[in-house]
Amino acid sequence: MDLQDQLKNLFPDHKEEPAEQSEDSNKKIWLQDDPIICKYEKRKGKPITILEGYTGATEDFKKLAKELKTKLSVGGSFKDDKIIIQGDYRDKIMAMLEEKGFIVKRVGG
Repeated sequence: MDLQDQLKNLFPDHKEEPAEQSEDSNKKIWLQDDPIICKYEKRKGKPITILEGYTGATEDFKKLAKELKTKLSVGGSFKDDKIIIQGDYRDKIMAMLEEKGFIVKRVGG
């Protein structure tokens, strides 16, 4: 008897909640007609990736920034309606955004 069976015996009326809430929050992000610009720069000799051109709500863009930083396991920030990611992750970021339905334009190299 594994742990799940023991829990079902202890709490027979308990119903499990679906764990798909994170996907629902992704669908609420407003998609735009204009492309998001993904560009590469070097600041103080270190590479960074900058995303700009989002015309939706600032809170949605902040959620997107947090999700990108978490999935890539890198640092970054959100300043002046731009997402700044440490490192050159243009290809990965563009693939993630296209999966979500965004139009992305690569600029600079």
